Amino acid sequence: MTDTIAAAKAGDEAAFAALTGRHRRELHVHCYRMLGSFDEAEDVVQDALLNAWRGLDTFDGGNFRAWLYRIATNACLDAIRKSDRRVPSLRSFAEVPWIQPYPDRLLDEIAPPEAEPHALAVARETIELAFLAVLQMLPPQQRAVLILRDVLGWQAAEAASLLDLSVAAANSALQRGRATLRERLPQQRGEWSAAAPSEEERALVRRLVEAHDNGDFSTMSSLVRDDVRVTMPPEPHCYIGLEHLARHGRIAEEMGEWRAVAVDANRMPAFASYLRRPGDTVFRAFKLDLVRVVDGKAAELTTFDNHLFPAFGLDATLEG
Repeated sequence: MTDTIAAAKAGDEAAFAALTGRHRRELHVHCYRMLGSFDEAEDVVQDALLNAWRGLDTFDGGNFRAWLYRIATNACLDAIRKSDRRVPSLRSFAEVPWIQPYPDRLLDEIAPPEAEPHALAVARETIELAFLAVLQMLPPQQRAVLILRDVLGWQAAEAASLLDLSVAAANSALQRGRATLRERLPQQRGEWSAAAPSEEERALVRRLVEAHDNGDFSTMSSLVRDDVRVTMPPEPHCYIGLEHLARHGRIAEEMGEWRAVAVDANRMPAFASYLRRPGDTVFRAFKLDLVRVVDGKAAELTTFDNHLFPAFGLDATLEG
């Protein structure tokens, strides 16, 4: 790596791309956790890598990955400071209107930091929407410390150094951040997260997809809880109960014919919906639903628009 760094410092863009390319996805996921937005993470990572290229002469030969994380984290903190977002009280995802999903196919590009199940479970748990939404409640510095320490497994001194804090200040921020998470997330993490979508969850989503495509609301109703929650970021509303779901189903039926494709996002089962309106010849990308499953039924549907279909490797249209 020393020769590659030397070449990059001499202006070799290909060498720099080789140095940073192996870290780009994990940096993107890190920025996504910090910001809650796939798109904003993409912008910030690009800015961070540009800053790294311009400041490569300042790299002192230490840990290159840690150096990139410092630049990316500071870029996130700058982006948060420049935004005018209010801190959500978090009664629902609807209070975090900027939150976006993350395709599992891109998460799978990152190898777990250690070849052991616990490391993998933590990595998956901390990409779920529930965790991400609560992170957005934390002051930026607390958020950064908690991610560095509890998600990435950095030592206290490493996190403090990256953020230009004393170890005592970093530990204090970490404790406050952990306290907020304990207050806002279920006591038993199994209530809200799992290592990966189970086959039972995926089977449930396949049945939902089939019922969805057939306009079979009776079957759909049997697959969801009576108190099912439906949120549609960035809309500031949360709909609770089968009555609301039925109303949305009637509206959807009037819009045209539907087709759906099962996918995974944020380590949750999901499905992408395509709509063929009357008079159209193809099904067009319409929405993405993430499904939280509790006790064998859908407990929450989080609906996003079609903006990120390309990131999921999904086509813009389906033939009839």
